[in-house]
Amino acid sequence: MSETQGDAEPATRAFLKTLRADASRRFWAGGRFAFFHAWGKLGGDPIFRELLRRGLLPSGARLLDLGCGQGCLFAWLLAAQSLSERGQWLPDWPPAPSFQYLRGVELLPRDVERAAATFGGHPLVQVEQGDMTQVDIGSVDAVTILDALHYVDHAAQERLLQRIRAALPPGGLFLTRVGDASAGWSFRMSNWVDRAVTLARSHQPPHLFCRSLGEWQALLTGLGFEVDTEPMSEGKTFANVMLVCRAPA
Repeated sequence: MSETQGDAEPATRAFLKTLRADASRRFWAGGRFAFFHAWGKLGGDPIFRELLRRGLLPSGARLLDLGCGQGCLFAWLLAAQSLSERGQWLPDWPPAPSFQYLRGVELLPRDVERAAATFGGHPLVQVEQGDMTQVDIGSVDAVTILDALHYVDHAAQERLLQRIRAALPPGGLFLTRVGDASAGWSFRMSNWVDRAVTLARSHQPPHLFCRSLGEWQALLTGLGFEVDTEPMSEGKTFANVMLVCRAPA
């Protein structure tokens, strides 16, 4: 049983199992690697569940996911919407969000190719190859960067966050997950895993630009965000923290 489902009630576990299967199945079009990568990520990472359980993403939003990989978040959200439309939603969870569009930007061409095979022709989904620090953000209601912000240097992080803040309307959402560099051994462990995974996928040693949780909070509040934090490792020896940042209404 995955960490995502470990402490849930039986009905919730069954729901998450169905949601994971429906979301992952879409990736068969992108090949075996795409499918098994999605299966592992969507089953083992608590942030996907928490996005829905807490109702963090606004319905009817224009969503931009920077560093989107092969589009696992999009498959998850589309599967959630489909389950809701079929009347299979959990009654004690907020309604499943719907979207005007789901736009992703990813640097690695192979991930973009897998996304194209998976979502090609879908009316809501667009995944493009590009550098998230250079891309035109456009008109958005919500922006997500999950485990990717530390791949760009500190100055580029600040410029990107400034542009995100400027693009969001009042009440708009920026959601990210970062490592807390002040967390000692657990941060070093998560940092090592991150380096190993990145090397395996890109075949290049990564340069990581991390900050302590306090530094992340100070940066984001200084840009005008209202910031809530929540540990997001769920039992693993990592130092991941979800930052829920909103533009004041």
